[in-house]
Amino acid sequence: MKLLIIEDEKQVADNLKEGLEQHRYSVDVAYNGEDGYCLTQEFDYDIIILDLMLPDIDGEDLCRKLRDDGNQSFILMLTAKKQLDNIVKGLDCGADDYLTKPFEFSELLARIRALLRRSSEHKSNILGIFDISLDTKKEEVKISGREVQLTKKEYMILEYLLRNKGQLISRNQLLEHVWDRNVDIFTNVVDTHIKNLRKKLGRSGNVLKTVYGSGYRILNEEIDA
Repeated sequence: MKLLIIEDEKQVADNLKEGLEQHRYSVDVAYNGEDGYCLTQEFDYDIIILDLMLPDIDGEDLCRKLRDDGNQSFILMLTAKKQLDNIVKGLDCGADDYLTKPFEFSELLARIRALLRRSSEHKSNILGIFDISLDTKKEEVKISGREVQLTKKEYMILEYLLRNKGQLISRNQLLEHVWDRNVDIFTNVVDTHIKNLRKKLGRSGNVLKTVYGSGYRILNEEIDA
């Protein structure tokens, strides 16, 4: 899933990006509010991790501005402030969750998973269809109980398609949600990863259909023999 970090402390932001990418998230970073806002106008993000204290625009004001624009991304607000009124103000301006610094990275991961479950029909950490199961907490994929080793990008593609099963997902959507903003949109990298993913899934990969000229879809109906 694609995340945006808006955090003015560069080392903190870069460390978060590195850690989240190791856990199979696609992550963009902005070091001030204005750059972060511009990125939200260009890309769709599943979650925005927003620092409250930014040098150019107050995090609450930016959060309110995003909501006024109709931005539906989940917003997880970070702050060193622990007073109750700041937490209430942050939630009232449109944030979905709140995390005070310092925090354990494992707690951030848990809160991200919890936010993503809100947008899914699945209220557990398990996504799946037929004999394919994907555990977002353990970051494992199994077919009929047997673990399948996927690359980070293959896993991310499968997770995104499972979260949107039955829907037509374009190549550009996969590029936006699985790769960061620096990816070459004219590359055939999506097709290559889809091909490799199908191969690793074996017969179960038949649920992943190509809609030529449009994109890909995880089917809800029975797998073809």
